[in-house]
Amino acid sequence: MRYELTDLRLFLAIAEAQNLSAGAAAVHITASAASYRLKNLEQAMHTPLFVRAARGMELTPAGETLLAHVRELFVNIERMHGEVGRFSAGLKGHIRLLANSSSLNGFVTRAVSRFLIANPDINIELEERASHTVLPSIVAQEADVGICAGTVESADMRVLRYAVDELVVVTPPGHALAGPDPIRFVAALDCDFVSINRSTSNFQFLRETAQRAGKHPNVRLHAHDFDAVLSLVADGVGVALVPRSVASEALARGSIAAARLDEPWARRELQLIAPPADRLPGFTETFIQFLVNDPRVVATRGDVLSACG
Repeated sequence: MRYELTDLRLFLAIAEAQNLSAGAAAVHITASAASYRLKNLEQAMHTPLFVRAARGMELTPAGETLLAHVRELFVNIERMHGEVGRFSAGLKGHIRLLANSSSLNGFVTRAVSRFLIANPDINIELEERASHTVLPSIVAQEADVGICAGTVESADMRVLRYAVDELVVVTPPGHALAGPDPIRFVAALDCDFVSINRSTSNFQFLRETAQRAGKHPNVRLHAHDFDAVLSLVADGVGVALVPRSVASEALARGSIAAARLDEPWARRELQLIAPPADRLPGFTETFIQFLVNDPRVVATRGDVLSACG
């Protein structure tokens, strides 16, 4: 079985254009040369790849199967060129990480900072994503590692338990909601809120959860980050729904208080998603183990609620 990468690139172009001449033009060869290369590819595969129909070139079942593999092949080739090309810029590694807002602000950013300091030859591209988009993005190879909240099942990806957190309603000290007994979330919805910006998964969760309770949260201000939200709460502007991990330092200082929530969704299981180790560069696997074994997240994987009290 002998064929060239050019043959596969031509096959992809014809499949996408559903036309031999258009496919040939896309890879800058003549139609006659394209016809010759396609015939050789079909002979190498021992099966027809297209049916010549009135509407143009239609894939056979074998062609459909080949198309899926060829698309994945070229994605991997582009990724290979990008990663190898970084060596010319003096970089030895590049990792793309997606994380939902709770994990990003509560755990991930600090761990990434320590990893980068310890590994000066590695760069990390970090992006916030809503939890439900993380697994599909890793499967589609848009990123190398993902962290999200909730239950995740995948036959192709590793799913590692990362951390356990809880959502709480933070309030100014002495607020009526802040007491020893957990509250239902609907009780907080009568209060004014502050939140981070509208595009974040944290605000989207606040809005959707309130809507399920038949309410609309009165958000007085959308701040640029959680630190600003906590400062506004401390000043008495409103209350906020945040992960306890984000609020832990302010709670320890006493600048804010917290109301535990008697809601099943308040406990947040955070999962790390990644391809199998044999499909990743060694430095990416090292990064994954660094995240999973970070003492701060390891400490949460017991009974986080009793530990945080």
